[in-house]
Amino acid sequence: MITLKSRRELEGMAKSGQLLAQTHLGIKKLIKPGISLYEIEEFADNFITENGGVPSEKGFEGYKYATCVSVNDEIAHATPRKDVFLKEGDVVSVDMTINLDGYESDSCWTYAVGKISKEDQDLMDIAHKALYLGIDQAQVGNRIGDIGHVIEQFTEVENNYGDVRELIGHGIQPTMHEEPEVPHFGKKGRGLRLKEGMTITIEPMITQGSWEMVSRVVDDPDDDWVYYVTEDGSKCAQYEHTIAITADGPKILTSQDPEFDKNYLFK
Repeated sequence: MITLKSRRELEGMAKSGQLLAQTHLGIKKLIKPGISLYEIEEFADNFITENGGVPSEKGFEGYKYATCVSVNDEIAHATPRKDVFLKEGDVVSVDMTINLDGYESDSCWTYAVGKISKEDQDLMDIAHKALYLGIDQAQVGNRIGDIGHVIEQFTEVENNYGDVRELIGHGIQPTMHEEPEVPHFGKKGRGLRLKEGMTITIEPMITQGSWEMVSRVVDDPDDDWVYYVTEDGSKCAQYEHTIAITADGPKILTSQDPEFDKNYLFK
């Protein structure tokens, strides 16, 4: 079931999204060589709860944490491990979903750890641009396939990167995961037609090599959580925003940079 959100509901989601954006901005300041992944978790969990939010990922299908923290070849759903420390040149993606006063928001961001290679910076730039190309297609009257098509064309056809197939965006609100599914590949003009009031996530996962992935189990006797890595060991970057489909175009509800996102701000 897909619910069309009222102005009041979008305002609530935007407030949730701004708390999530502020959490990411705090993480950006924290990221440096030598910190453990669990330090990211501790900061995010404390910041969210101290500001009245609830980490939605905690307890979801048995997950124990407020964040998913994926490093280098890890694509998604990796846990914030206490014994994994960031190194100069790493790229790390932090994915979070929060609930504030009953309203959900979801965003992932990739961070450079210290000085990274040009190859890795290019990966991050391509993934970031792919997100915004997808957002531009989130227009009333367009179809889900228009979003995936433009991302696939830009990443794979034009720039020879991998565009992960098996993990996709989704509807959001009233729960963390709602219909519709939002793939980051596809055919133009195909799929569900977008309507005013829909809220979705767009979250391309882009790799330096193949789009194919394999699963791994966390190395912890007390945890059998499954996460995903690139099959060929290449690095991955992911950027995600929560988007409202409006008559005035797509609006980013999780913006970290009002100046950069000035054409997408919900007002």
